[in-house]
Amino acid sequence: MLDREREPVGLRVLPGGGVEQSPVEWWRATAAACRRLAARADGDTPAAVAVTAQWAGTVPVGADGEALSDALIWMDARGAPFVRRAAGGPIRVAGYGPLRLARWLRRTGGAPALSGRDPFGHILWLRHQRPEVYDAAAVLLEPADWLGLCLTGRAATTAVTATLHWLTNTRDLHRIRYDDGLLRAAAVDAAKLPELLPTNTVLGPLAPNAAEALGLAAGVPVVAGTPDTMSAAVGAGAVADGAAHLYVGTSSWLSCHVDFKRTDPQHGIASLPSALPGRYLVSDEQETAGASLEKLSALVGAEIPELLAEAAAVPAGAGGVLFTPWLNGERTPVDDHLVRGGWLNIGLDTTRAQLARATLEGVALNLRWMRGPVERFARRRLDPLAFVGGGARSELWCQIMADVLDREVRQIADPIDANVRGGALLAGSRWTRSPSTTFPAASLWRASIGRGRTPARPTTPCSPRSAACTSPRVACTGG
Repeated sequence: MLDREREPVGLRVLPGGGVEQSPVEWWRATAAACRRLAARADGDTPAAVAVTAQWAGTVPVGADGEALSDALIWMDARGAPFVRRAAGGPIRVAGYGPLRLARWLRRTGGAPALSGRDPFGHILWLRHQRPEVYDAAAVLLEPADWLGLCLTGRAATTAVTATLHWLTNTRDLHRIRYDDGLLRAAAVDAAKLPELLPTNTVLGPLAPNAAEALGLAAGVPVVAGTPDTMSAAVGAGAVADGAAHLYVGTSSWLSCHVDFKRTDPQHGIASLPSALPGRYLVSDEQETAGASLEKLSALVGAEIPELLAEAAAVPAGAGGVLFTPWLNGERTPVDDHLVRGGWLNIGLDTTRAQLARATLEGVALNLRWMRGPVERFARRRLDPLAFVGGGARSELWCQIMADVLDREVRQIADPIDANVRGGALLAGSRWTRSPSTTFPAASLWRASIGRGRTPARPTTPCSPRSAACTSPRVACTGG
């Protein structure tokens, strides 16, 4: 990574489970950050522009290419009642009508989240609750595809990015396409879906107006966007089948590449088409991981580095304080958008430092709850874990993860930039033309892991009985 810039964007939490962001603000932030980078580049022209972004969001775009409203992002659950109606039936299995579930599993490898937190739910919500926006929309785009439109003027998506619409037939990884039967069953207007391209396709040249906004030369190739889950796996170096990575950012997940297509609807886990050609990536998610620490920071009026320093001085178990990190519902291993979390066993003598320690341990214990179903799904023990995302910057959290998960945890160098690194490496592969079995930068990722800090190994692992996180006597870590 030669250089980097960041620009914050806002978030709107609305009544009834709505969570939105401004696509216009995304573009302005992207342009501002890129201009600062370009100013330091001494006139060097990039070989390509790559995009990676949050997944499972929806931007309604008008015929003029402008966003018609704020984007519904992956945390937005307002589509839940409409998904349950579309997915259900007189008899239900895990909340789905058996025949409808079988059709989705057979064709897509998964099914719409009953919580409504994916483009399938967003589109249904727009159609029923914002019909004026839905009718005016010329195309409905994922966040990465919206940025691609801003960069090139072309509205398109990739076979990987479109997966969470649950409207594509993924049975043949080399010929993924929209499925007419699924479109009819969902009553989704196919004309409102973007052009479907192969993964890592060049979307087009950087448009002159976009080039001016970014401070770059027009005509630079722009590679179609990649979802953050997929790019993080690549940026973590977890490219071999079974090589696992642990991500803690706003949300969290535990994943690895596999060579099989499989779905576990009961626990919200599926192997979905990967950004690596001909491969699948285990897909799961827990809603609020790093967001839990951010919430505590806002509640107590302390910066996150200060909270981490205080938590490091608290013994394992946080003085009996427990934290359940379900601040916006949960997805895996239970899909429930209504469940809520909090801090438990708080007494008059509870300190801010104990709340911080309990938050770190609660996120780790929640991941332990998910670890069992994920490992059974992947048919292997996931060990070691390459740890990426903002949470991986904390040595304390790294050790807590190792102890609670009872796995070796490797802090990857520059963990917060794993998504960007992965997106760049995937874009670079577009020009190497190497076969997927010898993906061109695999040696770089192994080296990247080697340059990470000393692996954190379990010191006081939790016993299986403590994984339910019900006892104030749980010893989560010796770190």
